[in-house]
Amino acid sequence: MEEQRISSAGSKTQGRSSQTGSRPSLEDLTAQERARILSEISDEEAALLLYDWPFWARKKQLPPPPPWRIWLILAGRGFGKTRTGAEWVRAGAEPGRCRRIAVIGATAGDVRDVMVEGESGLLSVAPPWCRPHYEPSKRRLTWPSGSVATLLSADDPDQVRGHQFDSAWADEIAAWARPEAWDNLMMALRLGRAPQCIATTTPRPKAWLKRIMTAKDTALTRGRSTENRLNLAPGFLAAMEQSYGGTRLGRQELEGEFLADIPGALWQRDRIEAVHMAPSELPELERIVVAIDPAASHHAASNETGIVVAGRAGEHGYVLEDLSGRRAPADWAAIALDAFRRHRADRVVAEINQGGDMVEQVLRSIDPSAPLRLVRASRGKHLRAEPVAALYEQGRVHHVGRFDRLEDQMCSFTGARDGSASPDRLDALVWAVTDLLLSRNRTRSEQFLI
Repeated sequence: MEEQRISSAGSKTQGRSSQTGSRPSLEDLTAQERARILSEISDEEAALLLYDWPFWARKKQLPPPPPWRIWLILAGRGFGKTRTGAEWVRAGAEPGRCRRIAVIGATAGDVRDVMVEGESGLLSVAPPWCRPHYEPSKRRLTWPSGSVATLLSADDPDQVRGHQFDSAWADEIAAWARPEAWDNLMMALRLGRAPQCIATTTPRPKAWLKRIMTAKDTALTRGRSTENRLNLAPGFLAAMEQSYGGTRLGRQELEGEFLADIPGALWQRDRIEAVHMAPSELPELERIVVAIDPAASHHAASNETGIVVAGRAGEHGYVLEDLSGRRAPADWAAIALDAFRRHRADRVVAEINQGGDMVEQVLRSIDPSAPLRLVRASRGKHLRAEPVAALYEQGRVHHVGRFDRLEDQMCSFTGARDGSASPDRLDALVWAVTDLLLSRNRTRSEQFLI
């Protein structure tokens, strides 16, 4: 009944679009037409019209024509991405068209505070007569139609396992610390005849985000913060322009540009793309090493232990695996030595600046016979990385497959001390390539400075 009355109120917006047969949105109307419409409808119709999203939305906030599997909204802050995502979910859940919905953000707090309870979240956009039942302890929203949304966090990718969905809303995906959450979500999007996902995010230079952008089944919408100026606080855009206008941060965060290359970074995306190769193209390798860059402390959430497996054939190097992660010493040592055995590697190369004797002790405790080279950094990261970056420029280092998080570190590394987390994956890569292509032959257990 309410939907019919909304339609009746919305029908009074007909006129300018009668030639096309489609209803105009607020964006289509002049100030005079808006005033006329609002003066002609009753108070009850005005209350109903508040929840008529197609009327209020800008064209970029309405779904693109099918077919598409992913609708990616890549836009600046304040564009209205959250509202768009919430309204898209509402449009499918209220009539029961979408029955099993995934709602996933960067963290559990983001899902709760922004996507569900926020000013533009699912509870706020719901009309009083069709408000979903919210069960925070069960991470669930249930609409009167029977549609159910499951609330998930991208910082725990395994949460997605075991679920099946016919639709999904993924918010701020460029900020997800663990991109495997996206892979798990795509594998779970398998119910119905045409499952779909809306992904809303401010862009960041991520290799896996670029692949989503360019996928054949992705419909891409771009937008700027200025497009939503009528709904932003007075003075916000002027203040942002004064502070960030013309800067790289402003182009990314306000203009919504996907900036693939960072000025001063030792590696560029196009160079790395050029050295990708399939496993079937890998030549017979003469040497293989497993390089380890231990975290300064495994208790620090931001620190990873870098573990990279690489090989050499002639004057070329080949990156085979990136096994890096946040792990306790016994765990990273076991993973590194397992890779040593699986790849039949020649040696393990481990940096000892952070862990000192502990690094050797934990490795020896698991496999006393493993050939081990301990290395100590005497120069800064940038100086150590420059010769390796030069090898990439010469096309002499290849990636056998894709290593998104490693490549993100490579393409954002400038050597600047900006307070960001240490690029441990990159450090491990530098040690591996240095050992294979840049260092003189040494005894297997010798310590050396670089």
